[in-house]
Amino acid sequence: MIIKYIWLGLFFSVLIWSGINPKDQFTWFLEVLPAIIGVVIMLGTYKQFKLTPILYWFILAHCIVLMVGGHYTYAEVPLFDNLFGSERNNYDKVGHFFQGFVPALLAREILLRKNVVNGKGWLITFIISICLAFSAFYELLEWWVALLSGENAEAFLGTQGYIWDTQSDMGLALLGAICSLLVLSKVHDKQLKNVKDYG
Repeated sequence: MIIKYIWLGLFFSVLIWSGINPKDQFTWFLEVLPAIIGVVIMLGTYKQFKLTPILYWFILAHCIVLMVGGHYTYAEVPLFDNLFGSERNNYDKVGHFFQGFVPALLAREILLRKNVVNGKGWLITFIISICLAFSAFYELLEWWVALLSGENAEAFLGTQGYIWDTQSDMGLALLGAICSLLVLSKVHDKQLKNVKDYG
Protein backbone atom coordinates (compact mmCIF):
# COMPACT_ATOMS: atom_id res chain seq x y z
CA MET A 1 0.00 0.00 0.00
CA ILE A 2 2.88 2.39 0.81
CA ILE A 3 4.27 1.82 -2.71
CA LYS A 4 1.01 3.14 -4.17
CA TYR A 5 1.39 6.40 -2.23
CA ILE A 6 5.07 6.73 -3.17
CA TRP A 7 4.07 6.26 -6.83
CA LEU A 8 1.31 8.86 -6.58
CA GLY A 9 3.57 11.24 -4.63
CA LEU A 10 6.24 11.06 -7.35
CA PHE A 11 3.67 11.48 -10.11
CA PHE A 12 2.01 14.55 -8.60
CA SER A 13 5.33 16.11 -7.53
CA VAL A 14 6.63 16.01 -11.11
CA LEU A 15 3.23 17.09 -12.49
CA ILE A 16 3.14 20.14 -10.20
CA TRP A 17 6.77 21.01 -11.05
CA SER A 18 6.06 20.70 -14.77
CA GLY A 19 3.04 22.99 -14.49
CA ILE A 20 4.95 25.81 -12.78
CA ASN A 21 5.87 28.37 -15.45
CA PRO A 22 6.09 25.96 -18.39
CA LYS A 23 7.61 27.27 -21.62
CA ASP A 24 4.21 27.20 -23.32
CA GLN A 25 0.97 26.62 -21.38
CA PHE A 26 -0.92 25.15 -24.36
CA THR A 27 1.89 22.68 -25.13
CA TRP A 28 2.16 21.74 -21.46
CA PHE A 29 -1.54 20.87 -21.35
CA LEU A 30 -1.34 18.78 -24.54
CA GLU A 31 1.76 16.89 -23.37
CA VAL A 32 0.64 16.07 -19.83
CA LEU A 33 -2.97 15.23 -20.72
CA PRO A 34 -2.17 11.58 -21.68
CA ALA A 35 -0.40 11.10 -18.33
CA ILE A 36 -3.36 12.50 -16.40
CA ILE A 37 -5.83 10.36 -18.37
CA GLY A 38 -3.65 7.30 -17.74
CA VAL A 39 -3.58 7.90 -13.98
CA VAL A 40 -7.34 8.42 -13.84
CA ILE A 41 -7.87 5.11 -15.68
CA MET A 42 -5.39 3.27 -13.41
CA LEU A 43 -7.01 4.64 -10.26
CA GLY A 44 -10.46 3.72 -11.57
CA THR A 45 -9.44 0.14 -12.36
CA TYR A 46 -6.99 -0.41 -9.48
CA LYS A 47 -9.19 -2.74 -7.44
CA GLN A 48 -10.49 -4.78 -10.39
CA PHE A 49 -7.29 -4.98 -12.46
CA LYS A 50 -4.07 -4.32 -10.55
CA LEU A 51 -1.06 -4.24 -12.82
CA THR A 52 2.33 -5.79 -12.16
CA PRO A 53 4.85 -3.65 -10.23
CA ILE A 54 7.22 -3.44 -13.21
CA LEU A 55 4.45 -2.03 -15.39
CA TYR A 56 3.44 0.57 -12.80
CA TRP A 57 7.03 1.85 -12.54
CA PHE A 58 7.52 2.03 -16.29
CA ILE A 59 4.20 3.86 -16.66
CA LEU A 60 5.48 6.37 -14.10
CA ALA A 61 8.74 6.75 -16.06
CA HIS A 62 6.73 7.36 -19.25
CA CYS A 63 4.56 9.95 -17.46
CA ILE A 64 7.69 11.75 -16.25
CA VAL A 65 9.05 11.83 -19.82
CA LEU A 66 5.77 13.44 -20.93
CA MET A 67 5.76 15.96 -18.08
CA VAL A 68 9.39 17.03 -18.65
CA GLY A 69 8.62 17.46 -22.35
CA GLY A 70 5.53 19.45 -21.45
CA HIS A 71 7.44 21.78 -19.13
CA TYR A 72 10.22 22.70 -21.55
CA THR A 73 8.57 21.69 -24.87
CA TYR A 74 10.23 18.75 -26.57
CA ALA A 75 12.42 21.01 -28.72
CA GLU A 76 14.00 22.78 -25.73
CA VAL A 77 14.69 20.17 -23.01
CA PRO A 78 18.12 20.91 -21.46
CA LEU A 79 20.98 18.44 -22.13
CA PHE A 80 19.45 17.28 -25.43
CA ASP A 81 20.64 20.15 -27.66
CA ASN A 82 23.28 19.09 -30.18
CA LEU A 83 23.53 15.69 -28.49
CA PHE A 84 25.94 13.42 -30.42
CA GLY A 85 26.43 16.18 -32.99
CA SER A 86 22.76 16.46 -33.92
CA GLU A 87 21.48 19.86 -35.05
CA ARG A 88 18.16 19.37 -33.25
CA ASN A 89 17.02 18.67 -29.71
CA ASN A 90 16.28 14.94 -29.66
CA TYR A 91 14.33 14.67 -26.41
CA ASP A 92 11.20 13.93 -28.47
CA LYS A 93 12.93 10.77 -29.70
CA VAL A 94 13.20 9.59 -26.08
CA GLY A 95 9.45 10.20 -25.77
CA HIS A 96 8.64 8.20 -28.90
CA PHE A 97 10.90 5.33 -27.81
CA PHE A 98 8.93 5.21 -24.55
CA GLN A 99 5.73 5.41 -26.62
CA GLY A 100 6.58 1.93 -27.88
CA PHE A 101 8.44 0.55 -24.86
CA VAL A 102 5.77 1.06 -22.19
CA PRO A 103 2.63 0.32 -24.26
CA ALA A 104 4.29 -2.96 -25.35
CA LEU A 105 4.47 -4.03 -21.71
CA LEU A 106 0.90 -2.87 -21.08
CA ALA A 107 -0.43 -4.64 -24.17
CA ARG A 108 1.48 -7.80 -23.22
CA GLU A 109 -0.01 -7.80 -19.74
CA ILE A 110 -3.59 -7.29 -20.90
CA LEU A 111 -3.34 -9.85 -23.74
CA LEU A 112 -1.83 -12.50 -21.46
CA ARG A 113 -4.12 -11.93 -18.49
CA LYS A 114 -7.26 -11.88 -20.64
CA ASN A 115 -6.11 -14.91 -22.70
CA VAL A 116 -6.66 -13.00 -25.93
CA VAL A 117 -3.87 -14.62 -27.95
CA ASN A 118 -2.60 -18.19 -28.19
CA GLY A 119 1.03 -18.74 -29.10
CA LYS A 120 4.16 -16.68 -28.57
CA GLY A 121 4.46 -15.65 -32.23
CA TRP A 122 0.93 -14.27 -32.35
CA LEU A 123 1.45 -12.52 -29.00
CA ILE A 124 4.52 -10.67 -30.30
CA THR A 125 2.75 -9.82 -33.58
CA PHE A 126 -0.28 -8.39 -31.76
CA ILE A 127 1.84 -6.39 -29.29
CA ILE A 128 3.96 -4.80 -32.00
CA SER A 129 0.87 -4.10 -34.12
CA ILE A 130 -0.88 -2.42 -31.17
CA CYS A 131 2.18 -0.26 -30.47
CA LEU A 132 2.51 0.80 -34.11
CA ALA A 133 -1.20 1.56 -34.31
CA PHE A 134 -0.97 3.67 -31.15
CA SER A 135 2.07 5.51 -32.53
CA ALA A 136 0.35 6.18 -35.86
CA PHE A 137 -2.78 7.40 -34.06
CA TYR A 138 -0.66 9.78 -31.98
CA GLU A 139 0.96 11.19 -35.14
CA LEU A 140 -2.51 11.73 -36.62
CA LEU A 141 -3.60 13.39 -33.38
CA GLU A 142 -0.62 15.77 -33.57
CA TRP A 143 -1.58 16.63 -37.15
CA TRP A 144 -5.23 17.29 -36.19
CA VAL A 145 -4.15 19.52 -33.31
CA ALA A 146 -1.86 21.44 -35.68
CA LEU A 147 -4.72 21.97 -38.13
CA LEU A 148 -7.11 23.14 -35.42
CA SER A 149 -4.75 25.38 -33.49
CA GLY A 150 -2.47 26.75 -36.17
CA GLU A 151 0.80 28.28 -34.97
CA ASN A 152 0.19 27.32 -31.33
CA ALA A 153 0.83 23.66 -32.21
CA GLU A 154 4.41 24.21 -33.42
CA ALA A 155 5.88 23.28 -30.03
CA PHE A 156 3.52 20.31 -29.70
CA LEU A 157 4.50 18.90 -33.09
CA GLY A 158 8.19 19.34 -32.32
CA THR A 159 9.35 18.54 -35.87
CA GLN A 160 12.08 21.20 -35.70
CA GLY A 161 12.24 21.29 -39.48
CA TYR A 162 13.03 17.58 -39.82
CA ILE A 163 11.04 16.25 -42.81
CA TRP A 164 11.21 12.62 -41.63
CA ASP A 165 10.08 13.40 -38.10
CA THR A 166 6.82 11.42 -38.28
CA GLN A 167 8.50 8.35 -39.76
CA SER A 168 11.39 8.42 -37.30
CA ASP A 169 8.94 8.84 -34.40
CA MET A 170 7.07 5.71 -35.47
CA GLY A 171 10.35 3.88 -36.09
CA LEU A 172 11.48 4.66 -32.54
CA ALA A 173 8.15 3.47 -31.13
CA LEU A 174 8.68 0.21 -33.03
CA LEU A 175 12.23 -0.07 -31.67
CA GLY A 176 10.95 0.65 -28.16
CA ALA A 177 8.31 -2.09 -28.42
CA ILE A 178 10.86 -4.64 -29.64
CA CYS A 179 13.36 -3.69 -26.91
CA SER A 180 10.65 -3.95 -24.26
CA LEU A 181 9.74 -7.47 -25.37
CA LEU A 182 13.39 -8.57 -25.55
CA VAL A 183 14.50 -7.07 -22.24
CA LEU A 184 11.46 -7.34 -19.94
CA SER A 185 9.46 -10.44 -20.95
CA LYS A 186 11.13 -12.85 -18.47
CA VAL A 187 10.86 -10.46 -15.52
CA HIS A 188 7.31 -9.63 -16.53
CA ASP A 189 6.37 -13.34 -16.67
CA LYS A 190 7.67 -13.85 -13.12
CA GLN A 191 5.57 -10.97 -11.82
CA LEU A 192 2.50 -12.13 -13.74
CA LYS A 193 2.59 -15.42 -11.81
CA ASN A 194 1.74 -13.46 -8.66
CA VAL A 195 -1.33 -11.84 -10.20
CA LYS A 196 -4.69 -13.35 -9.19
CA ASP A 197 -6.40 -13.45 -12.59
CA TYR A 198 -3.44 -14.86 -14.53
CA GLY A 199 -2.68 -18.50 -15.27
